[in-house]
Amino acid sequence: MFGSKRLGEILVSHGVVTPQQIAECLEFQASAPDRRLGEILVERECAKDIDVLRALGLQFGMEVRESFDLEAVDMTLSKDYNYAVAMRELIMPFEARNGFVLTAIVDPLNLDGLDVIRVMTEMEPVPVLAPRDVVKKLIAGIFDKRGDLANMAENLDTQKPAGEEEEAEKIEDILNRAASDDEGPIIQLMNMVFQQAMRERASDIHIEAAEDRVIFRFRVDGVLKEIASAPKRFHSAIVVRVKIMSSLNIAEKRIPQDGRIRFKIAGRDIDVRVATAPAVYGERITMRILDQQAILLDLKDLGFNERHYRVITHAITQPHGIVLVTGPTGSGKSTTLYACLNRINTPDKNILTVEDPVEYQLAGISQMAVNAKIGLTFASGLRSYLRHDPDVIMVGEIRDQETADIAIQAALTGHLVFSTLHTNDAAGAFTRLIDMGVEPFLVSSSLELAMAQRLVRRLCPLCKLPYEPSPEELAEIGITRQQIDRVGGLLYKPCGCKECNNSGYKGRTAIYEMMVINDAIRRYVMQRADAATIKREAESNGMTSLRADGIDKVLAGISSIPEILRVTQDTSD
Repeated sequence: MFGSKRLGEILVSHGVVTPQQIAECLEFQASAPDRRLGEILVERECAKDIDVLRALGLQFGMEVRESFDLEAVDMTLSKDYNYAVAMRELIMPFEARNGFVLTAIVDPLNLDGLDVIRVMTEMEPVPVLAPRDVVKKLIAGIFDKRGDLANMAENLDTQKPAGEEEEAEKIEDILNRAASDDEGPIIQLMNMVFQQAMRERASDIHIEAAEDRVIFRFRVDGVLKEIASAPKRFHSAIVVRVKIMSSLNIAEKRIPQDGRIRFKIAGRDIDVRVATAPAVYGERITMRILDQQAILLDLKDLGFNERHYRVITHAITQPHGIVLVTGPTGSGKSTTLYACLNRINTPDKNILTVEDPVEYQLAGISQMAVNAKIGLTFASGLRSYLRHDPDVIMVGEIRDQETADIAIQAALTGHLVFSTLHTNDAAGAFTRLIDMGVEPFLVSSSLELAMAQRLVRRLCPLCKLPYEPSPEELAEIGITRQQIDRVGGLLYKPCGCKECNNSGYKGRTAIYEMMVINDAIRRYVMQRADAATIKREAESNGMTSLRADGIDKVLAGISSIPEILRVTQDTSD
């Protein structure tokens, strides 16, 4: 197996390094005998990782690959393989060929790892060298794709349901046990539900009892779709499993419960907020997935156009005042506020938040979760934090007059306050606060920026189709022929491919409506003018509506006409 040439000789002969560099690295290796020469060369930037890998391939007579096609991988080869072992050994079988099994490997001297593959597959492994990050990506991809939720749910009919006396189990990494034969079918099913939800980028998982089935639905890019269904007789066991995972009372079925699940999947930390509620055919479960790696913490990634970006960066750098983000539940308000906090989070600022719940933990910021059961509300939390010398405070939501009054007083006494409101547009923020009982002069003097937002699905960049829109489509959304001509006379519509799960859309961006408060708007607020009047004044000063920002996204080929119409139908005049 060993080649006749040493690694250093091969690298020198190929002009990758100089003899002097090899000599220096060998001298260093003498004082650290546990270190490999190739590792030292890469660490000292004498050679690139791929150069060392190619030299090792020549030394040991092994093929070297820089990437793998996940679609061509034989998944059955790893059906008995453990994720933790694969990640520890960095070795993965991916293709069977004439009684041999091609195996991705990082270290050509990992003979123990090859023995594991030999025993598991009952075939002789043929090592294929690949970079460390490439093998890790291959392992994560294989384990992520392994299994089929719909088939597994249907196949529960042939298995016994797990008993309700099942003990709680701490999940370290779901993929470690995703295909273990000695686990109950309900545990395997729920692990696979989380796997597929992460693979499809779902934000919510719904488990609902129908008359004769248990239905699993995912919300992907804001749209619900049915994924699988299981026999109704397994409903109780599924509910019990979720309650055990989220530390809820499995005996209580009459009242709603709230809990939380924490686990890892493919090395990613995942938080899941769990809510149960009684329904006609049995308890339903809704789970909100909070993925720390998925949140966008840079304002530049949120879809602002140039003007909106200037407006919000100016507002969040003011010494005091209130910045309000409005919109319905699930419109991305919290993500926007997190990105704002992240932008201004510096050691010279004391930033405090009061949230329900704390969705994402931000380094350097003190975050408080409200707890109504013990009397810790937004108002009491905000009042308490004002005694902690804050510079910036974020209130998760202004729900009542008490919270609104304290937030406004904080803004008027030299603090910058971020919060959210449930209104359809930016102008509605004023009337909503006044309806709560806040005096108009306090609202007009404290508010610096009111912005509304919605999330719209992005067209899949791989399969979106150019087309010439009809006059009826253009009239419905309000796009002129001149605007179409400026972008070449064509727009884009969804098609569907494997990359976007045949939906035609992949990922979401936001559309915005930003109202900068000026003297004219303050006068209207003082006069208790309605939202429509305030909005007209703001538009006369250059504010673009949500629909107008959506039109810009359509003209740029980012989204489609039906998607913008769907999302902005409640905001059109």
